[in-house]
Amino acid sequence: MANNDAPDSLDDLRAFLAVLEAGGFRSGARRLGLSPSTVSETIGRLEGRLGVPLFNRTTRSVTPTEAGRILASRLGPLLAEVGAAVNEAASSVAEVRGRLRLNVPGAVMVDILPPLVDRYLERHPAVEVEIVVEDRLVDMTAAGCDAGIRYGEHLGQDMISVPIGPRKQEYALAASPAYLARRGIPQHPRDLLAHDCIRLRFSGAAISPWEFERGGEALTLDPPARLVVGPAGSGAMVSHALAGRGILCTFRNWLDPHFESGALVPLLPDWWPRFDGPRLYFSSRFMPATLRAFLDLVAQERASADKR
Repeated sequence: MANNDAPDSLDDLRAFLAVLEAGGFRSGARRLGLSPSTVSETIGRLEGRLGVPLFNRTTRSVTPTEAGRILASRLGPLLAEVGAAVNEAASSVAEVRGRLRLNVPGAVMVDILPPLVDRYLERHPAVEVEIVVEDRLVDMTAAGCDAGIRYGEHLGQDMISVPIGPRKQEYALAASPAYLARRGIPQHPRDLLAHDCIRLRFSGAAISPWEFERGGEALTLDPPARLVVGPAGSGAMVSHALAGRGILCTFRNWLDPHFESGALVPLLPDWWPRFDGPRLYFSSRFMPATLRAFLDLVAQERASADKR
């Protein structure tokens, strides 16, 4: 008969959510900073107490059972509330204390988020910040994060979002002078089909197509990929372009310093598409003091940027 008493520790439940979110015991253990065997034993102990299996295990995959999915849907918000309550208690004095955990895409780690985090840490020396970088859309609450940053995804009804960083960004096309001397300068986006291109593949997805727009004309192209890089290697994409390996299409703000130095040449600027900048999103149900302080900083930075 199952023992339906509450688990001895919230750590067991956090381990369960980590395995589910990471899609495996090794990945979940890495996220928790524990050994896979410890996490496996923890999940086995939890399943024994509940009397039901929480995961289907094969040699190739670990997927949640129906009971596991139901448990995760209920646990995520509850554990987030617990974390918020603990942070709130730790921050009940005049000085903001506790931990701020953010889930963000790699795109904001180049030049958007780091300056904000630096100023935040300087302003609040008793706060710890943990940044979880992943490009796939995750359930921020179930992942145990206080807030997330994403581009244009649909948000749940209980979520609030505010702009962080530039309100508008551009995708820019670039190549090194050496590459263009060898292969010529494209005069139209369709010319890219005859060039070597450096492409990006997001986690678990197809290679991202290149989109262009000028006036009322829009084009989506799938040029040949001489080199494909995952999101964790986005910085390497720029390095390969600097080395003359091909034409790159990525965030303009990443390329502006290289345009200014002449190390990269902007291509087809009339066709560069513009899009909304990133947004910081968080639950409307609770707000720990660490997140409130971060939002205050973001609002101040936004006000200063709007005045410039």
